[in-house]
Amino acid sequence: MSSKLRIGTVGLGLMGSSIATCILAAGHEVTSLIKEIGTADEARDRILGYLHQLEREGLITETPERIIQRLTITDEASLLANHTVVIESITENLDEKKRLYRQLETVLPPTAIIGSNTSAIPVSVLQHGLEHPERLLGIHWAEPAHITRFMEIICGNDSDLTYAYEMVALAESWGKEPSLLRKDIRGFITNRIMYAMLREAFHLVENGYATIEDVDRSLRNDLGYWITFAGPFRFMDLTGIPAYLTVMKDLFPDLSNSIETPKLMEELVASGAKGVQNAQGFYPYTPESAREWEEKFIDFSYDIRKLAQKHTPTSANEPK
Repeated sequence: MSSKLRIGTVGLGLMGSSIATCILAAGHEVTSLIKEIGTADEARDRILGYLHQLEREGLITETPERIIQRLTITDEASLLANHTVVIESITENLDEKKRLYRQLETVLPPTAIIGSNTSAIPVSVLQHGLEHPERLLGIHWAEPAHITRFMEIICGNDSDLTYAYEMVALAESWGKEPSLLRKDIRGFITNRIMYAMLREAFHLVENGYATIEDVDRSLRNDLGYWITFAGPFRFMDLTGIPAYLTVMKDLFPDLSNSIETPKLMEELVASGAKGVQNAQGFYPYTPESAREWEEKFIDFSYDIRKLAQKHTPTSANEPK
């Protein structure tokens, strides 16, 4: 696929704006469909700010002011008619997503790829009832989407792998390192593994084995040291496979397998906590410290991207 393709996006919240920034920075013209045209200026300013971040980090060669000229923001779906790929990043609501797809199918050619940045709804469910379900894929991004190299491309039961391979190649041209899920499964790869980890983390805290701070400290200083360099299977290769089997036999029966959501999480959400977004979370914040943590996270995201690229070994000679 050519970098000159016109790419469409739907939704320009924080994630949608970050996705649009990534695609603009890769050289595409982008048309972004939004519900309320009155929010267009706010979204454009946010995207321009993200582009200035990329400029400061040396990740773009064009000026942000030139790149932003390739962005069209509209509330008219008909302007997506000549687009090859459209990626939605709207609310995680099945009815709203299905309503959008039906609208897109009235204006898009039958071979245009529709991508959903869903993180929870199975792709096969999203495909149900579409005129051309084979071209709908899950395209799961990580925040901040314009910085991270992460992407999962997910096939539903009715997906045509040809479209998935096209999307993989396109994502690579955006600087992503995509993973392809050839079969649909709820939560995909990272969410399934992360939520298994979160369940065990809550189990340790709620049963008095460790504090929130201690759990965070242990994971930062162990998992945090190697996970960017190597995934779990590579790490077992690097550190000796047999020992892991021994620990699995002993530890697996003792791990939490609760299907109940943690009480600590329920109570925190009920209290109105949203994390640094409103300075209420697992940790105490002032508005100033919350902003500082957000800024640190952005700086860290750029640093870890550079570190990952520096230490990613070539796999050209490895058997497939």
